[in-house]
Amino acid sequence: MPVALYVHVPFCASKCAYCDFVSVPGSVDSADVDSFVGAVLRTLRQDVEPEVLADVPTIYIGGGTPSMLGADGLVSLLSGIAEVAHVRPDAEITVEANPDSVDAALVEALAELGRELTPAGVLRVSLGVQSFDDDVLRTLGRRHNAAATTGALALLKNAGVRVSLDLMCGIPGQSPESWRATLDTAVASGVGHVSVYPLTVEEGTPLARSVDSGQSAEPDADVAADMMETADEILHQAGIERYEIANYARPGQESLHNTGYWTGVEYLGVGPSAASMLSVRTAAKTFLERDLGLVSACTASEMPLEPGDIVSRVRFVQPPSLDEFLSGACSESVESEWLTANEASREDAMLGLRLCRGISVELVQEANVTDVIKRLEADGLLERAHEAGAVDRWRLTRRGWLVANEVFGAVWTQE
Repeated sequence: MPVALYVHVPFCASKCAYCDFVSVPGSVDSADVDSFVGAVLRTLRQDVEPEVLADVPTIYIGGGTPSMLGADGLVSLLSGIAEVAHVRPDAEITVEANPDSVDAALVEALAELGRELTPAGVLRVSLGVQSFDDDVLRTLGRRHNAAATTGALALLKNAGVRVSLDLMCGIPGQSPESWRATLDTAVASGVGHVSVYPLTVEEGTPLARSVDSGQSAEPDADVAADMMETADEILHQAGIERYEIANYARPGQESLHNTGYWTGVEYLGVGPSAASMLSVRTAAKTFLERDLGLVSACTASEMPLEPGDIVSRVRFVQPPSLDEFLSGACSESVESEWLTANEASREDAMLGLRLCRGISVELVQEANVTDVIKRLEADGLLERAHEAGAVDRWRLTRRGWLVANEVFGAVWTQE
């Protein structure tokens, strides 16, 4: 089976007010970059059996701010991965970047590397823009301004690199006019992919402390919902269609890596706090065996249980410590979740409903959620897709899209 690869780069120039991702703020020198790249490649060589990486359809370098590795660091990382793994010639490679860390040398190096590693594939840069309004960017604690984004987009476009923009709405002080202007600017930039997220206040962040102290207003969920609908309207008119709850793309420019998350593709995460989702058989061929003590008795064929109770999938998250990752130390703090075959099917059904195309009737039956699906249909949250020539599928209605978490919860709990 194909296994997608995710690498978490924990470096950031500074911590944004709303961010709860694992990252280490501050400057990064060449020694830091070399140590991190070396740790990633050592992990893949020493702690992952070759067959796990024998068919890699997508690579996603996320963070943090991966572009802080610089041109040389990213080239070393991706070239090294290509030596360890069999990356498909038509693979999709995505690198996250912030506008203030994008320069001509970085873009040129990425474009050239993309041509070498995936001659029939796609190199994407996911740009953390959030807004084209400088006042809104200051509220979020972003380092860049709209001018930096414009410059980064020009460099990427001239190099022929595909770009995805991350935008954020529902931000205190963000007016409907500001949001529309950001969307219009995104459309005018000619990018092929846009992700739209409502601001959430995560516990322990500077924004959470500011809201708790009364210094900042709490985001209004109704305002955010209105802005999400505005985004849907403006992007649709521009031919950038929604294919997942928060993601929009021009035809053929959907994110293959993220789509894998929603359709049950196995993925391996490397780096501090990196998440993985693997079958038990695949997981037993990785560092998870060392960290969690996986043994052959956990494999499905050897477990004396009923078919519905067979453990078939494991999700696990690496420890957040950068020092621990760099040292290669064995950790007892790996977070893991074990799923039975039935739970795995329910998870696939729940996540698959994020996609506009929905899920097949066969998956609904396999996950044993037919009664739940029909109740959600009666509530106007799901509908049966009957387009000409299309596979019979269940998908969210427009009303269901607005209360999607309610739908997902019902499918997962079968209630």
